[in-house]
Order: sequence, then structure tokens, then C-alpha cells
Amino acid sequence: MRRTAACALRRRFLFVSILSLLLGCLGTVPCRAQSASKPSSSAPSPEAPTPPAGQPAAQQSFPKTVPAAAETDKTNQRIRELASSQSSRPSDLVIGSGDLIHVDVFDVPDLSRDLRVDALGKISMPLVHEPIQAGGLTIRQLQQSLARTLKDKGLVTHPDVTVDIKEQNSQPISVVGAVARPFVYQENRPTTLLELIAQAGGLTGDAGSKILITRAAPAGDTGPDVTDGKLTITIGIHDLIESADPTYNIYVHGGDVISIPPAGLVYVAGAVTQPGGYVLHSDADNMTALKAVALARGLVGTAKADQAVILRKDASGSRKQIDVHLKQIMDLKAQDVRLYADDILFVPDSGTKRAIYKIGNAMVSVGTGLVLYRVQ
Repeated sequence: MRRTAACALRRRFLFVSILSLLLGCLGTVPCRAQSASKPSSSAPSPEAPTPPAGQPAAQQSFPKTVPAAAETDKTNQRIRELASSQSSRPSDLVIGSGDLIHVDVFDVPDLSRDLRVDALGKISMPLVHEPIQAGGLTIRQLQQSLARTLKDKGLVTHPDVTVDIKEQNSQPISVVGAVARPFVYQENRPTTLLELIAQAGGLTGDAGSKILITRAAPAGDTGPDVTDGKLTITIGIHDLIESADPTYNIYVHGGDVISIPPAGLVYVAGAVTQPGGYVLHSDADNMTALKAVALARGLVGTAKADQAVILRKDASGSRKQIDVHLKQIMDLKAQDVRLYADDILFVPDSGTKRAIYKIGNAMVSVGTGLVLYRVQ
């Protein structure tokens, strides 16, 4: 009886062991199947939890931005290369009031001397009793005029006259706006637009996207670009620097004013990933609070999205505060708020006291100290 019970016990133990082994093998099958069907890290799972509002997902893409200083250095290097590689077209310069010229009459030293062009564009030579018109003439035209006058007066039988400009004061070209060194250049040879921008030290980080050239309009020109007798030529900086079309690199002349207007800036500060000042271009009219947050690479985890504010200057120059409910905007429960140049969008975090950003002067100092970025 005892032997029978012992045999039954051994059979039961063996059965349980075999059953446990089989169950263990069957249990590994779902695990292996699950492992084989697990999505790779590069393919996001549809069941993956979405990040909390205000926190960008790891794979979320943002508009590409680069520090404005680095981008400006690259642009200015390109300007210098183009300016040095494009030679000026030979052409006679026009003499004007205030210029100092040197007249040399070959083998007649008494008639050779420096002469200043007066306010009426005239010069006076010895033994010639009436003033001679020089203003408005090219060097070659003045040489021919002087030779003809000396011959007609019987002073020189076969005059050989050479004229040089020693000081050019009548052909000022002003370069103003967002350049490193605004200056006035006296045209003493044919000069291109790129050459002058290079001489001005290149563009600054807040330069806009266009160059404006203002000059006297041709007689009878009443086109849409003409105002009060002045013609305004608009050239895109990208077209000038990156385009292979040389027609954008125009020749500038005395009396021209070259202006590079600064771009508008929108400042984003506080609880964002990349606080800074963002240069506005042609999209400035469509800049909104949500776009500005995207440019700043999203909110940080501690951001208080519904307590953001915009500080904007009014007509008197003081800053007014506009509340912005970013969380409601991101949830499509509120209308996005338009931003204008010089606006400061401030997003507080959980450790920021609301009274801090109510002080406009404090926020101005925060905004203007930020790094400038350009959107690529």
C-alpha cells in the first residue's frame, strides 16, 4: 500500500513538472511575438502618449533659426567676395561744383594749375577773361572745351590739354541704415552697389531684406516709383548676393542715397526653449504669438501658458500689457494674437511672480539683451 502511494506521488510530481515546463515554454511565445512586433525608435507608435500641452515632443520639428550674427558674417563675407571680383566699368565722371581739378597744358606751364569749380559750375583760367563752364561736363568734354577756348583766344596754337580730378566733392553717395559704418562716399570712379556696401563694413544683424536706392528721376518720368522728382529703386538683398544675375548689382551715381532699412524684431522671453529676438522679413504682417513660440522652439515644462503677456509700445512710447492665453490658442479655443515689430512676448514659469513682468522697463531690458535669430 505504501509502495503504491509512493508511486502515485512520484507520477503526480513528474506530471506537475512536465506541465510546468510546457506552460513555461508556452509563456515565452507571446513575449517573443511582442518583441518581434515592437516598433523601432524611428517609427513612432500610435499608442505612444502625447506630450503635455506646452511641452514639445522629442520628434517635433520647429522652424530652423540661426544666430543673426553668424548669418550676417556669412552674408558680409559673400558681399566682400562679390565686390572684389566684379570690376567697375570704365566711364567718364561728371565734374561738379566744389571739385578741385588740375589742368595741364602741355609745354605751357603758365596755364597749368589747380582750379576749384565754383557754385555755378565755372572755372577761371589766366588770360581767359570770362569763366569757363566745367560743371556737368565729363573730363573728356572739359579737355576738348579748354583746348578749343585756348585756340580760339589765340593763346596756344595746338593746345594739348589734360584734366584730372584731385578732389571730388560734387558726387556724394550716402550709405545709411543697417550697415556697420554709415558714411558718405565721393564718387571718383564708377562704383557698384556691392562695392559701397562692402566699404560700409557690410550689413548689421538687424538688416532687413531690401535695399532702397533714391536718386533724381529722369525728366518726364512719372512712374509709380517716383515721388517729388525722386526715383526709388528697390533691390532684394537675397537677389543681390545669391543671384547670378549681375543686373541687381547696379552702378550708383553722385547724389544717390542707399538705405538698408532695419528689419522689425519680435522678442520672445521667459519660459521658452530658445529666448531671443527674431528678425522679421516679408512675413512680418502675419507674425502671431503662436508662431513666435514656435520660433522659440516651444515652451518649457514649467511654463504658465495661460499667463503670457505681450508688451507693446503705444503712441506715447510707453509699454502696454496684453494678456495672451497661449494654452487656449494651442487648444483652438481662442484666437491667435498678432504681433508687431518691437513687441515682447513674455511667458512666465511656475516660479515667476506676476508682478515681475508687469513692469515695462524691466521687460524692455530683458528683451533688448537677447540674442538675435534669423529664420531660415
